[in-house]
Order: sequence, then structure tokens, then C-alpha cells
Amino acid sequence: MSTLEVLATGPLATVQDRGRSGRAALGVSPSGAADADSHALANRLVANPPDAATFESTLGGLHLRAHGAVTLAVTGAPAPLRTDGRTVAPNCVLRLPDGAELALGTPDRGLRTYVAVRGGLDVPPVLGSRSTDVLSGLGPGTLAPGARLPVGPAPEGWPCTDQAPVGEIGASDVVLRAVPGPRADWFTDAALEALFTGGFEVTPRSDRVGARLSGPVLERVGEGELPSEGMVAGALQVPPGGEPVLFLADHPATGGYPVIAVVPAADLPAAAQARPGTRVRFRPA
Repeated sequence: MSTLEVLATGPLATVQDRGRSGRAALGVSPSGAADADSHALANRLVANPPDAATFESTLGGLHLRAHGAVTLAVTGAPAPLRTDGRTVAPNCVLRLPDGAELALGTPDRGLRTYVAVRGGLDVPPVLGSRSTDVLSGLGPGTLAPGARLPVGPAPEGWPCTDQAPVGEIGASDVVLRAVPGPRADWFTDAALEALFTGGFEVTPRSDRVGARLSGPVLERVGEGELPSEGMVAGALQVPPGGEPVLFLADHPATGGYPVIAVVPAADLPAAAQARPGTRVRFRPA
């Protein structure tokens, strides 16, 4: 069985798949790849099933060594890639012989890069998923140098392309659709107008739980508080300070601050690639 040894992780590296869907009644959020589109593309390139586990690297720095020959694909934020000192391209099929190394540099745009290995990362599943949930601690821990991850059995199919065309990832200005509610009535008319006409910026306090935004203060009508209610990825929750938090993959299962709007799932990959300093605007869905 082939394995991949972690030599360096960069700021954060985790194992992710499509997440733990259907567990909200147990108080478990889905987790999974923050940029589901890039994760899926990496798996398609190496002919994996869509639920195969990949590496998710935040701001690059991931360095791997192959023990046994492996086939890889790297997608998402365009980090510079080198295999044993040789520059290689992203979004294509890479073959590493036994002992070869893959190193990710720091992407000049975007935030999260995905590395898929043919056969998937065969770490033990927890509640039906191999994903690391940094909020709850479910799944494998965040990766550290020295970890060796087994590669699962290769699928029957073979990669049908050498390289995939992709659109821009990690734009400096991101426009996200949003559906008002379910607690839009907790906010003033001016707050709703500011949500869709003002500009926000992703702050350095953002993580896999949510993108924390600075910008116009979204004022409430009153000072009451909600009992905790269920949360979903894409919920735009507004704490008492008035600056919203856009929930991402590792969001809590419940929350007590009102949700002024919800960003649809199709727009969340762009939100997940918005690094600190990215300008964000919302438009009605």
C-alpha cells in the first residue's frame, strides 16, 4: 500500500471529503471541503469517486513525500508547485514515483488548495466522513510533519484528461448572491439596504468556521436575543457588534444571533477562496 508522508504543512493542512451530511439532528455540522468545486475537480482528474478524501492546504506550504508510486492532482488556489525541484502545473494529472516529493508554495491569490491522490486518503472515517472539523474536533486531527497517510485502492476507471481548464480563483473583489432571511425582520431597513449596497472586507479573523467581515454596521430593530436555532453553511449571522459572519464548512450546528441572509451553496466556493483583505459585495439572489 502506498502512503503519503507529510514533511511540512504550511499555516494549516487538513483531510477533507464531502462532509457529514444528515447529522444536524445530532448537533454535528457537515464540515467537508470548504471549496467543494475544487475538491471535486481534483478527484475527477485522478478518476476518484466524488467522496474520496483529499488534502486541503490553507495558504500553501504543504510538502509531501510519496512512499510507493502515486498519481496526484492539485486544484484550487493556484500555488506554485514543484516535484523534486521541477516546476509543474496545477489542474493536471501528476505522477510521483516512489520517494518523489511534491511541494506547494504560497498562492498569490485565493486561499485553499486541494491535493487529490488516486485512491483517496484512506484515514478512518468518523460518523461517515474522513473530514477534519476544526470546530468540533471530529475526524483526523490537523496534519503535522511526520504524519503518514495511507492511500486507498485505486478506482477501476482511469484519468481521461491530462489537464482541466478552470476559471479565476481568488479574485480581489467577490460578489455573492444572498437570500434575505430568515431573520431579516430583526434588522432595520437601513441595514438591509447597506447589506446589498455597501462593501465589506474579509478580516484576518476568518477561518474554516466562517468568513468574518468588516464594513457597514447592520443595525437591529431591537435589543432582544434569539434562542439558539439551526445553522447552515452560507448563513450570514450578525453578532451584537453589527459586523456579519458568513458561515463556512465548519460552522456550528446552532447559533443564537440573527441571520440576516443566506448565501446559496453554489456561491460558497468563491467565499471559501476569499483571503483576508478581499472585498465582498452581496446582491439579492
